[in-house]
Amino acid sequence: MVIRYLIFLTFFCWTLSGTAQHTLSIDATLDPIKKTISIKQRITYLNTSKDTLNEIFLFDWGNSFSSKTTPLAKRFAENYDSSFHFEKDKDRGRTDIEKIFSESQTPLQWQRGEQVDILRIIPNSPVLPGSSYTFNLEYTVKIPDDKFTRFGVSKDNDYKLRYWYISPAVYDGEWHVYSNKNIDDLYLTPSEFSIAFHYPSIYTLTSDLDLVSENFINGNKNIKTTTLFGKDRMSADIFIEKNPTFETVETDKINVVSNLQTRRVNPLLQAVITDRVVHFLNSKLGPYPFDKILLSEADYKNNPVYGLNQLPRFISPFPDGFERDIEELKTISRQYINNTLILDPRKDYWLQDALQIYLMMEYVNTYYPKMKIIGNLSDWWVIRWSHVADVEFNDQYSILYQNMARQNIHQSLTMEKDSLLKFNKNIANGYYGGSGLRYLNEFLGDDVVDRSIKEFYSENKLKPVKSSEFEKVVSKNTTLPVNWFFEDFVDTRSTIDFKIKKVEKLGDSLKVFIRNKRNTQLPVSLYGLNKKQVVFKTWTEPIDSITSITIPSKDIRKLALNYEGEIPEYDRKNNFKNLKGLLNKPIQFRLFRDMEDPNYTQVFFMPIFQYNLYDGISAGVRLNNRTLLPTPLSYSVSPQYAARSNSIVGSASIRYTQDMDEDNLYAMRYGFAGSYNSYDKGLFYRRFSPYITFLFRNPDLRNNKRQYLNLRTVNVHRDDDPTDTKQEPNYDVFNIQYIYSNSNLINFFQASGDYQISSKFSKVSVDLEYRRLFLNNRQLNLRFYAGMFLFNDTRDDEDYFSFALDRAVDYMFDYNYYGRSESSGLFSQQLIIAEGGFKSQLQPAFANSWITTINANTNIWRWIYAYGDVGLVHNHNEGVSAVFDSGIRLSLVADYFELYFPVYSNLGFEPGLPHYDERIRFIVTLSPKTLMGLFTRKWY
Repeated sequence: MVIRYLIFLTFFCWTLSGTAQHTLSIDATLDPIKKTISIKQRITYLNTSKDTLNEIFLFDWGNSFSSKTTPLAKRFAENYDSSFHFEKDKDRGRTDIEKIFSESQTPLQWQRGEQVDILRIIPNSPVLPGSSYTFNLEYTVKIPDDKFTRFGVSKDNDYKLRYWYISPAVYDGEWHVYSNKNIDDLYLTPSEFSIAFHYPSIYTLTSDLDLVSENFINGNKNIKTTTLFGKDRMSADIFIEKNPTFETVETDKINVVSNLQTRRVNPLLQAVITDRVVHFLNSKLGPYPFDKILLSEADYKNNPVYGLNQLPRFISPFPDGFERDIEELKTISRQYINNTLILDPRKDYWLQDALQIYLMMEYVNTYYPKMKIIGNLSDWWVIRWSHVADVEFNDQYSILYQNMARQNIHQSLTMEKDSLLKFNKNIANGYYGGSGLRYLNEFLGDDVVDRSIKEFYSENKLKPVKSSEFEKVVSKNTTLPVNWFFEDFVDTRSTIDFKIKKVEKLGDSLKVFIRNKRNTQLPVSLYGLNKKQVVFKTWTEPIDSITSITIPSKDIRKLALNYEGEIPEYDRKNNFKNLKGLLNKPIQFRLFRDMEDPNYTQVFFMPIFQYNLYDGISAGVRLNNRTLLPTPLSYSVSPQYAARSNSIVGSASIRYTQDMDEDNLYAMRYGFAGSYNSYDKGLFYRRFSPYITFLFRNPDLRNNKRQYLNLRTVNVHRDDDPTDTKQEPNYDVFNIQYIYSNSNLINFFQASGDYQISSKFSKVSVDLEYRRLFLNNRQLNLRFYAGMFLFNDTRDDEDYFSFALDRAVDYMFDYNYYGRSESSGLFSQQLIIAEGGFKSQLQPAFANSWITTINANTNIWRWIYAYGDVGLVHNHNEGVSAVFDSGIRLSLVADYFELYFPVYSNLGFEPGLPHYDERIRFIVTLSPKTLMGLFTRKWY
């Protein structure tokens, strides 16, 4: 114990030599049985501001795992990640602070506040500008399971430690204090670390800090002490493993310590790759200021090369070493930049992300200039006919950004990091930023951006800096305007879209009028083409509306904007102007959906298969213009042959979506849909429906509140059913629907109002649904439904338009019933929660006056629930009937695959009644598009 404190004091004295940064002296002891670290820590806080400080804020992100209500826990819930909520308390992390005291042993006042991972301490004397204040902390950190963030304690009882110690927050006139939200944005300035770490000798410790010594204490071979030191360091990540996985590759620049999993790469090739990556970054940025850099598999998996990381290990469409090369490049460049460029990682992170992606693009251009996005698969005969086989590897960056822009859920690069959607944070914004730097470089020419990056890095390495300084460096290195990039590309949410408005022939020249379709001021490249050969290229000045440019007409047969895709443009399909002929672009027919090719007007044929009881399996082809990216105008025609009904069935639709960039009304959708299918044996229906939908949302895209107003007319024409003479087969219904939803893992609420009017009836209804996941993991689901006829001129014994208690008639053909006209048998047991929402088949089954019901269920154990329904049903000439049912719900996949077993209802104890198997109800969703929502909701 005496030696331990001597080590601690020695390192403290060592740290006093640093005068330009905070110093952190840490004495830490690992207890693998309790999965805790006991820490004695001394912090010398240097006030580099011009203000006198009467309080000091500290980051205690180890405590962000302490409960289900921390900002981190709420973030998991927002991303539909339920693992943290349902985890046992013993696997969560926390910080237990024993005491905080000054150098004179005086206890200091401290508090956590609502943000449990932020500490506020009150010094016993004000901290003057330029002076320092030293204080001590003693605390114990419970290490969380690594399943939440990939850092923590693993199932093998290894330790990947990040945010394991308390660190001082940044003050530069204001405190930059943020809670942990699992977005790797802890904002620190370079500090000096002195660490003495004690742990069982069966472990090996790895860090990128300098190793001072490693020995046993008092001859005890069971406990090892590793002492580490680092100056100008941003963090002190430590890995403690029973079986060491890290290996070191020595280069003449730095040593790379890595445990990245190897994809079929021998050690020699791996060393060559590492050396090449290090030299590339050295040439593009400048020397790395430390002797070694640490790469971990956990870091890579948290920020992988998307696309490559989705492939199984046994599939490798890329040349030997390519995947390892790109994975290592992304991980090294991330560490290289984050450890040296001190930008606010929550408010000013965009430049770090953009630099990394730009460097990756430059690396691929240098060493893999012909690499395709799908690698060697582009040579397969079944794929090489498609446009995706022609797409370059670097094109993925603008494509994945367009995926968000086309859905109108893109966000500006300067949006604070914790306000970004997960897809934007992890992928789209960085890709857009990197593509933007390429755009800027192409416009400026002369490698201005490359030289500016290197100069910016050299001047600001290991110093707090803002991205605005980068603009000053670029401006200094060129005479061309650059403000458009930082103001209209970086700092706005608007997309980019140019169009050639018209062309005038002026002798041997062409006067080209170019329109910027967005409210921005940006330049665009103009190409003159002769077939596919580029014979002329120039750049315009930044355009804010319409401009004209005169170019020579020699050998030019077609004009194109952004022909080579150097601009991450929203829609390149309108960028062409043919100087001869009627069509600007030829029509291209493709089998199967393909990547968008702006050089053609594409039409796709997709084989489709559908099923219902009366048509059987329907096989056909879908003719449409839908590429892998969403398009504003889309159409689809789907003729099919139905084997059982021996007839041609199908559907057709056309839809146009008008996006708005800034307002709560974020889109208007206009469309028309029609279908022809069987609704009973030998009976068909034709349905036509024009509609317009208004879509509203909160400006904060992470807020799940949505509102929809839908106006439509549904026209139905049915074949006459000779067995049913009560109902007119043809009818029109005008329908207004309003939906409000706020969908979250912990709290879910949705409300809808519906008004319908036809020649025979008018009705209104409301549907309220609420779900709550409590802290004790109990889940309560409630639904209230009420509907009333304003007038009903149908016959009393005619229930086709009536409210249904358990199985909606669906006279507007909105629901995906597989046997919609069945009253017995398996298909009659299909359940769609609509109208009354009952599960038992009770009488009266319909209401021609009004109905009100409440559906409730709560979990018994995991996916087993108990449910109960109560309601009142009113029919003309029959009065009011009270109904109820109850039973067991097996929610295997909520709302997608469920089974309902009735137990007790108005009928009595249902398991004791005949044919109980026919009383079981089921929910099954087979639509791939609907099922995809389960996976995309955590990203969007």
